[in-house]
Amino acid sequence: MVVVQVISRFSRHHLPGLYVVTTQPVQRRYQCSDVPVKKFPPPGTNLPSLKRGTGGRSSFNGIVATVFGASGFLGRYLVNKLGKIGTQVIIPYRGESYDILRLRMCGDLGQILFFPFHLSDEESLYKVMKYSNVVINLIGRDFETRSFTFDDVHVEGPRAIARIAKDCGVQRFVHMSALNAAEKPKPVILKSGSHFLASKWAGEQAVREEFPEAIVFRPADIYGHEDRFLRYYSHFWRRNIRHLPLWKKGKETIKQPVFVSDVAEAIVNSIFDPDAVGKTFEAVGPRRYELGELVDWFHLLMKKDTDWGYKRTDLRYDLIFQTRIFLTEKIIGKYPLLSWERVEREHVTDTPTRGVPSLEDLGITLTYMEDRVPFELRPFRALAYYDAELGEFEKPPAPPAPVM
Repeated sequence: MVVVQVISRFSRHHLPGLYVVTTQPVQRRYQCSDVPVKKFPPPGTNLPSLKRGTGGRSSFNGIVATVFGASGFLGRYLVNKLGKIGTQVIIPYRGESYDILRLRMCGDLGQILFFPFHLSDEESLYKVMKYSNVVINLIGRDFETRSFTFDDVHVEGPRAIARIAKDCGVQRFVHMSALNAAEKPKPVILKSGSHFLASKWAGEQAVREEFPEAIVFRPADIYGHEDRFLRYYSHFWRRNIRHLPLWKKGKETIKQPVFVSDVAEAIVNSIFDPDAVGKTFEAVGPRRYELGELVDWFHLLMKKDTDWGYKRTDLRYDLIFQTRIFLTEKIIGKYPLLSWERVEREHVTDTPTRGVPSLEDLGITLTYMEDRVPFELRPFRALAYYDAELGEFEKPPAPPAPVM
């Protein structure tokens, strides 16, 4: 029960311009008591003594988390989940601040803070971490630019962040790597294999050297709203008119995609799990699929079947599409929509390491693709402007049979 002041104006029968101030009880409509408050007892700091509230976005749970890469696909989900449990989040950003301004809504006033930084400026790295007890590094790049190579982003950058986080006394450090990361990735198309996966492996080693207690995640292809997996295969530039080329028609590639919300929730859970310190987790989905059959299912959901003209072809014999990849890299250059590095990586089979814990070990109930993908691909359906009657079309087709 809350007592508020009510200011009302006299009626026209009283003197004009006079107001009366009264008090009356008002029942509070919204409460956060049903939101569980997660406990995090970091030694050697007084942040927990500042805990306030009963849980939820308007509370403070004693955690100050710096999230690098918060403006990315996974980062937006993670910041939302952190803000939901009362975490104060510091978001370093590079470039235009208006690009990340919407993340301010993830927490109450003063809970989401922004600070400009540069990955090669160690002073700015120190400033965004010196008050934090949790640091999460999500910085990554699917392609190289003239300013940043894979090694700059995936190796030297994480090394500097991990080293400075250790110097600042950070108690939980979470680093995002990649599934199939290896010192010498097995080549599929390119003779040297994927440079992206090699740099991710080197980044893991650099983080372990600087921060041995770091928690490392190796995610498979992550799908969700505004992802770069479903939207990659639904983009017209990935098709050759209405034919979609895959290496050996995708019959020799197995994928195990994971839902973005599951990965974000696992990262939050790992912060509060003392047994997660120093471990590596592989973030994979509940089922494995042949890439070719999976892409066929995507197009069925988009109502782009054989009647529409869809056909899966072999990239090895599609010289026109190979030329498109080459010209896209050369002409667009800085932000290629299509590259040989990306095509190489998409045909690497997802191979979880035996004995390495997964998201389920962090208490995550994995989401099945058939529960999310039809919704995610709905905006990309053929004739999307057509206003269908209820029950006019059949229910979405079932996904392909999983591969054991």
